[in-house]
Amino acid sequence: MGILDKIAEIEREISRTQKNKATEYHLGLLKAKLAKYRAQLLEPSKSAGAKGEGFDVMKSGDARVALVGFPSVGKSTFLSLMTSTESEAASYEFTTLTCIPGVIEYKGANIQLLDLPGIIEGAAQGKGRGRQVIAVARTADVVIMMLDATKGEVQRELLEKELESVGIRLNRPKPNIYFKPKKGGGLSYNSTVPLTHCSEKLVQLILHEYKIFNAEVLFREDSTPDEFIDVIVGNRVYMPCLYVYNKVDQISIEEVNRLAHRPNSVVISCGMKLNLDYLLEQLWEYLALICIYTKKRGERPDFGDPIIMRRGASVKHVCHRIHRTLAGQFKYALVWGTSTKYSPQRVGLTHIMEHEDVIQIVKK
Repeated sequence: MGILDKIAEIEREISRTQKNKATEYHLGLLKAKLAKYRAQLLEPSKSAGAKGEGFDVMKSGDARVALVGFPSVGKSTFLSLMTSTESEAASYEFTTLTCIPGVIEYKGANIQLLDLPGIIEGAAQGKGRGRQVIAVARTADVVIMMLDATKGEVQRELLEKELESVGIRLNRPKPNIYFKPKKGGGLSYNSTVPLTHCSEKLVQLILHEYKIFNAEVLFREDSTPDEFIDVIVGNRVYMPCLYVYNKVDQISIEEVNRLAHRPNSVVISCGMKLNLDYLLEQLWEYLALICIYTKKRGERPDFGDPIIMRRGASVKHVCHRIHRTLAGQFKYALVWGTSTKYSPQRVGLTHIMEHEDVIQIVKK
């Protein structure tokens, strides 16, 4: 019995099992086995040939965005509209067969956009180069899930299932669970909140499935068995996802309104170039990027070439970006902008910068 057969058998058993108090241990155990087999499936085989051409794209720019979706939803047209890269677009499926990179230039930032080949159902099991596509998606900062507005919700559900099964968690925070395997001493189990989904017995059963008998576990929130399994496996990727509904010019205005009001969703039309500017604004927010301008003493700020940082970056991070030795020679910085109480304010290395702040660094 191959791994795929085992996965299918466990999935059938999970769907057959009624969810109640009596079966929660059994379901927890099945989910642990399922996660284990899926992890084995994703590990590259020893006899794997050369990497797929075009999939080894160098990470460049200030952020990376992966464009995923089913074939013929308009990903290639979107890439051609947003970047100077021409991606082949046609009305037949599977026009794009490799990963095509492009660069969006926005607010002084270079955002790398990857047009990935269309994902099909069963991609997580390796169908249609699915594994390579999903491996590239895991390296992105944000996923844009391109959906056909005329096809209803079925595409979104199938894509979420495919990404979920390979450890990509969309728009979800990392579970607040402390977990540390030990060499001895058995299981140390504690929680700071009342738990409704997990119990000590269930935690122990799941750990035994992974051959872990000595560990420290502390639940800081009411987590599910699935979230606990994610913490044990440890290779899960938690990333923001923007659901982009294309072809809205082909549906009713009521349906457009309904889709536009869904969480994390944007409606566009690549054919009629509708709402693309709003999509860029949303993408900027999801990437959590900020522009910081530098200033030399006695000169005007350089607004032409901003430093692009992540939200929450400190003066120390800015120093490292300018030159790796600058933090060692740092005396103080003068900052103008929304992060200060008055302008200019004299600050130290730990000061947190905000969007469109101006900084002047004074060396020792």
